[in-house]
Amino acid sequence: MYALPSTLTPPPSFLKWQETIDWAKNHYRDRTFNKDESIPVRPGLLYFVQCGAVLLAGNAEAIDYSPHSHAEASEETFLGLIGAGYPFEIPDRPTVTFKASARVESTTVIWMYWHDLDNWPHFRLDVLDFFRDQHQRKLLLLTTLGHRRTIDRLWGFLTLLMEEYGQTVEKGLCFPYPLTHAQIGSAIGSTRVTVTRLMGKLRQQGLISIEEDNTICLLHSEKLRIKN
Repeated sequence: MYALPSTLTPPPSFLKWQETIDWAKNHYRDRTFNKDESIPVRPGLLYFVQCGAVLLAGNAEAIDYSPHSHAEASEETFLGLIGAGYPFEIPDRPTVTFKASARVESTTVIWMYWHDLDNWPHFRLDVLDFFRDQHQRKLLLLTTLGHRRTIDRLWGFLTLLMEEYGQTVEKGLCFPYPLTHAQIGSAIGSTRVTVTRLMGKLRQQGLISIEEDNTICLLHSEKLRIKN
């Protein structure tokens, strides 16, 4: 059965910690990026999006066990969008190359080392609480990706996005940033063509709408079962 998320995850409280923001600026730990500009990131640092949005993607090296093989990067996979007020970090994975880029104009990112958080114990607790919640959400995503039907994976993925970033409007919940069908396909293990077909099916069922700026909205509607 398909329904809107019953609750939304409240945004983290990073933006209320003006002292932290001021400290980062005073230590030259902030930078503003243009739309689609690459953001230098590396493991061991903690990043905060002060304004705008950051797109995360990754390339995993294909493993070939033949004696004379050379590892090649697989197709880039969409990993998520980080909105204003949210922290993120880059895992240390030798076989995966992580990339970050500004999704909108004037995206400002602040960075610091984990030990810098010792200056603000309460803020550190807020950050740790957020990452615990994010870990639980990743487990939900893994469960969603285990569905056999592609449309179930698609709906689960859209629902998780709305629970974390959705903005309440009269018609339902809208994701504030446009996503391409190719990006969605890479996230759920499908193709752009299949995602386009299934998004059309969801629209026909009155479950989603695509706005003029290509953002996705989950609509208030009765629970419907969709046949693949």
